[in-house]
Amino acid sequence: MTAQIESADCVVIGAGVVGLAIARAMARQGREVLILESETMFGSVTSSRNSEVIHAGIFYKHGSLKERLCIEGRDKMYSFCDAYQVTTVRTGKLVFAANEGELAGLRKLQAHAAESGVYMTYLSATEARLLEPNLTCAAALHSPLTGIVDSHGLMLALLGDAESRGAMIAYNSPVTGGRGTDDGIVITVGGEGAMTLKCRTVINAAGLSAQSVSRGIAGVKPASVPPQYFAKGNYFYLSGKPPFKQLIYPLPGSHSLGLHYTLDLGGQGRFGPDLEWVDTIDYDVSETRAESFYREIRKYWPELPDGALRTGYSGIRPKVQAPGESSRDFLIQMPDETGINGFVALYGIESPGLTSSLAIADYVAERLT
Repeated sequence: MTAQIESADCVVIGAGVVGLAIARAMARQGREVLILESETMFGSVTSSRNSEVIHAGIFYKHGSLKERLCIEGRDKMYSFCDAYQVTTVRTGKLVFAANEGELAGLRKLQAHAAESGVYMTYLSATEARLLEPNLTCAAALHSPLTGIVDSHGLMLALLGDAESRGAMIAYNSPVTGGRGTDDGIVITVGGEGAMTLKCRTVINAAGLSAQSVSRGIAGVKPASVPPQYFAKGNYFYLSGKPPFKQLIYPLPGSHSLGLHYTLDLGGQGRFGPDLEWVDTIDYDVSETRAESFYREIRKYWPELPDGALRTGYSGIRPKVQAPGESSRDFLIQMPDETGINGFVALYGIESPGLTSSLAIADYVAERLT
């Protein structure tokens, strides 16, 4: 007996911050939206395991989606959160040169950011210590637009606004396969809400599962699905009084923004993420990693006491470049790239994905229109 196929207008796969923002943008266009989430609640994977930083947009390659969508997303994030009463704090950020040998890199970053339209103040070591007396550095750049956000409150507001416009969400509903047709996409959904749907539009925003979802849909161009690499980032909490009022970042490396210091909205200080390439998804934080944390932190905060760090949490960044390769841009593929009419896929949505989420959503919605 053939299972009945239900009709659906627009399906968004994945209820992380990007998926929820896209669902909201599509619902605001008048589309009938169904969000499919394999977990028991929204935002329980990558979106709940980051630094909650609103990035200013200073690090990214000119002309890239990361540059454009981070800057647009930053402004949209602050405006949205003000309108929907989601807590943000404009903490500001110092990006520092650890020694004289990094001063040229700091100046280069300042010029790069200015070319992106993001202006930072150059501070001597003395000027930096006036702002942050515990910071040891050769010089620093001050970014006043950087902040932190209540990511759970943000996702709750995105979902609430989407639902107020008719969107629905189904939990415990993994997409197990599908196929492209001449007039849409048929997908099969497992779990508690097992069903088969024929959709006009499907947007794959499944994060860590995005590649496996796309590979399970017949008709997707195999060459369009990029390789996937997992970059684990571990965090350690700081016991005692926070040493800094602002966020503190070293000059970035090729794969990450370095072992930085951030605050949560409760004022708790934390360090991370580091970079650990892994083959499987595992969120345990090993205490053995603390040794490298102490070593790196003491380069800019020598007074870090022994025993002050305690294990925190970790997240997995969905990289599309292998270890040793240069950082790659967001991959947002429209139907002409995926090979299926109505099928959109997003890959490699790592940092600054949270900051960019509202701009990513508008980018997808506008191009589909």
